[in-house]
Amino acid sequence: MLRLPFLLVANLLLGLRLLLGLPFRLMAARKRPGWVRFRLAGELPYRPRPAQRFRFGAAAAVEPATVTSLEALARALKVLAADPKLEGILLELEGLSIPDAKREALRALLSDFQAAGKRVVAWAVMVDTDGYPVMGTADEVLLAPMGRVELVGYAAEATVLGEAFGRVGIHAHFARRGDYKTAPELFTDGKVSDIQRQTLETFLDERYAVLVDAISRDRAKTPEEARALIDAGPYSAKRALEAGLVDGLVHEADLGAHLGLEAKKDEEPPVPTYDAYLATLAFPPVKWRRLRRKPRLAVVDVAGIIIPGSGGAGRFAAADTVVKALRKAGRDKRAKAVVLAVASPGGSALASEQILEAVKRVAKQKPVIAYVDSICASGGYMAAIGAKEIWSAPHAVVGSIGVFVGKFEYGELLEKLGIARTTLARGENAAFFSSSRGFTQHERAALEREVEESYQSFLELVAQARGRTKEEIHQRAEGRVYSGLRAKDAGLVDRIGGFEEVCRHALEEARVPSDDFELVRYGGARARLSLLKLLMGAAHPATYAFCPTAWSLQRRR
Repeated sequence: MLRLPFLLVANLLLGLRLLLGLPFRLMAARKRPGWVRFRLAGELPYRPRPAQRFRFGAAAAVEPATVTSLEALARALKVLAADPKLEGILLELEGLSIPDAKREALRALLSDFQAAGKRVVAWAVMVDTDGYPVMGTADEVLLAPMGRVELVGYAAEATVLGEAFGRVGIHAHFARRGDYKTAPELFTDGKVSDIQRQTLETFLDERYAVLVDAISRDRAKTPEEARALIDAGPYSAKRALEAGLVDGLVHEADLGAHLGLEAKKDEEPPVPTYDAYLATLAFPPVKWRRLRRKPRLAVVDVAGIIIPGSGGAGRFAAADTVVKALRKAGRDKRAKAVVLAVASPGGSALASEQILEAVKRVAKQKPVIAYVDSICASGGYMAAIGAKEIWSAPHAVVGSIGVFVGKFEYGELLEKLGIARTTLARGENAAFFSSSRGFTQHERAALEREVEESYQSFLELVAQARGRTKEEIHQRAEGRVYSGLRAKDAGLVDRIGGFEEVCRHALEEARVPSDDFELVRYGGARARLSLLKLLMGAAHPATYAFCPTAWSLQRRR
């Protein structure tokens, strides 16, 4: 009852503010800029991150032109595209670090803006292999005279520690199910296996092909010429200009003059920000308080290595924490659907199944759509199959259906350190969890039973979720890893798409279709992965569903 009067008062105040500022905006409209400046930096979320209510200490200064999210940039470009007086935008890149899915979303936004007859000029001091395809979308690519183009292609480093562990007296004992389940090789082998090498090379081939295609289209080169450009990198500014990777070398202070803008003495760069542009519109976009609330969509993050327990924010997806987030999303009556945003290479099989059961419970209440833009493998994929549908970015890492079980033995290391330890036991498997020695033959048999039972359970869960037989899933499993496109062909993914598309589809499934919706996020943010920290901290044998390929590809950035 109190909401309606509040909304009326709020909209009245917004209207008064708009009217009071009209004379000043009309005066400023005479000098409405023909160019607007945006800065792309950092990780760049899909939607604006929620503001912290209580902040202690000084807040970090943010350059006014910095884009806060892809959604905010999309809204701004839509307004700018409709302005007949606007010529284009200046895009500054600085340390942009985003996965392939966000890069393609950025390119699509810029292409749509150009299709409206507007120009895009991109500038940077330094740009790398991930950022260059974003710059390449521009009509004109500029670089600082002292700058660099670190265009060198993609690389992934696979590491094995078996020999190093042996030298210090540590021995890893693992049983795995599936030749493609190569995670234990990190601790047991002395060299990278052919299977691990081939898996990584398949992903590198796909991503390299996308890079070559982007350079070919953007710079009007043949694929052979594009590959030659990559092989000749990295580039100084002078060499990049000579090679045709950039169109000009311009100091930051001269960007306005390059665009034909006049700068006053001691003035900041004359290309205004979007907020400054809005101040020159007689009737800028206003966020009126709606009488009818927007549909709400809940997003639950499963980000990082999956572990049992709670906490773990920053590096791990703790099962209890994720389950609580799912329960909150399920109880939120205004949230009509849930997007399960998975960015995990897996982890504990037990914790992954806990999350899976929680996803299934929420899916009985409202539509749940799983989405992966980078990694959804092993235990991460187990969590995702509880959703009604699984969506993926084209080149995300998906699959790795398989498990391994094991422990580390430190007995030899303890001896080298002069530490004597004697293990006494009653019961054939009583010392099963001991780190002082490896497995006996009887314990090894129990270990093999454990891994086989866990693998069969994993197959059964996936088969039920995907509507296939266990044998059909087995043929796609044993640790095999797929890109999003190949996972769709294998029946492990339902659709290929982007985050905004997934959100709209989730609301359609809830029968409240809308392009204008409120997003509420539950759970932690993404973080760097640390397989070594997870496994070295294991106190006893545990069952893991983890994908080392996803880990290696994540670290390539």
